[in-house]
Amino acid sequence: MANAITPRERVRTALQHKQPDATPHNVGFTVRAQEKLAAYVQDPEYLDKLGNHLCGLSPATPNAWEEVKPGYWRDEFGVVWNRNVDRDIGMVEIFLLEDPASLDSYEFPDPHLPERFAHYPATLAQNQHLYLTQNIGFSLFERAWTLRGMENLLVDMVERPSFVEELLDRIVEFNLGLLEEGLKYEIDGCHFGDDWGQQHGLIMGPRRWRQFLKPRLAKQYAKVKEAGKSVSIHSCGCVWELLPDFIEIGIDVFNPFQPEVIDVFEAKEKYGDRLSFYGGISTQKTLPYGTPDDVKREVRTLIERVGKDGGYILSPAHATPGDVPPENMVALLEAIWEQYD
Repeated sequence: MANAITPRERVRTALQHKQPDATPHNVGFTVRAQEKLAAYVQDPEYLDKLGNHLCGLSPATPNAWEEVKPGYWRDEFGVVWNRNVDRDIGMVEIFLLEDPASLDSYEFPDPHLPERFAHYPATLAQNQHLYLTQNIGFSLFERAWTLRGMENLLVDMVERPSFVEELLDRIVEFNLGLLEEGLKYEIDGCHFGDDWGQQHGLIMGPRRWRQFLKPRLAKQYAKVKEAGKSVSIHSCGCVWELLPDFIEIGIDVFNPFQPEVIDVFEAKEKYGDRLSFYGGISTQKTLPYGTPDDVKREVRTLIERVGKDGGYILSPAHATPGDVPPENMVALLEAIWEQYD
C-alpha cells in the first residue's frame, strides 16, 4: 500500500486531463441531510469515512459569525442572516447599503488579519494527502447583493453603473488581500463561490456579466494563476453561455455542473480538453426522486463518460439536500466507492 496513489495525486492527474486510476470524488451534505444519514446508518462516524478528495481552507476569523439572537447570525461584514429555516446559509435580514451613499463610510473587514490564517499550518499538515484549496465564498456578485440587495443591485447595473463598479472594486480589493496571504501557503489552488445563474440563464444577463464581473473575476484569477495554482469556481444555474469565457479568464474547474440546466455530456465533449468539471450528479431529480438503482446508474454513467480522460471530480451538483432519502445517499456512496475496489 506504500505506493498507493493519494487522493491529492488523483485530483492532480484528473485536472491535467489525464486518466487517473479512478475518478476523484467529493461529496457534501446539508445539515438536514447529515442528520438524516447519521440516523439511518446508526454510525456517528460515517461521514468521516467518505474518502473525499478535497480539503478547503476558509480564511475566516474565528469570530466571523456571531449569533445575535436565536437563529440569527451576523457575519464579519455586518450582514445578519436568518437561519431559522435554512440552517446552512439563511436569508439576509437587512441590507447594509440600502442607501448607495453609505458605501463611502462602509468599512470592509481587514483581509490581512493573522488570525484568519492561524489554522492553516495545522490543517495543511494533517491533510497532505488531499487536494488543498483556499475557499472564498460570496466572492463578488454575491457579496455585492448581500450588502446592497439583489433587486437594488440589478437596477443599479442600469441606473448607477459607477456605484456598482466602485462596490465591486472594493470587494475585489478585499479578495486580493485574502489571496495575497493564502497563496503564501502550500496549497494546490483557490476555489471561488459566486452564483450567477438561475434555471433559465444568467441573473444579470451575459452583457452585464461581461461588463461588470468578467474583468474583475479575471483580475482575481490571474493572481492565483501567477502563483502556479489552479482556479476553481462555483456558480449555480444555467451558465452554459459563459463556458468559453471561463476558459478565457483562466478557470480550470467549474462546479456545480448542474445536469438539469447544462448538458453534462455535451459540455465534456465541447470543452473537456480545456475545462474540468466538478459535480454533475442530479440533486433536483435523481437523488431526491429516483431509486437507489437510478442513483447508482447515474454515478456509473458519469464516471464512464465524463470521467473519461480525466477532467472530472465526481460529486452531487450541490451539497446533498435534506429531501434525499437516506437509502439514496447510501447508494450514491456505494456507487462511488466501488470504483476503488
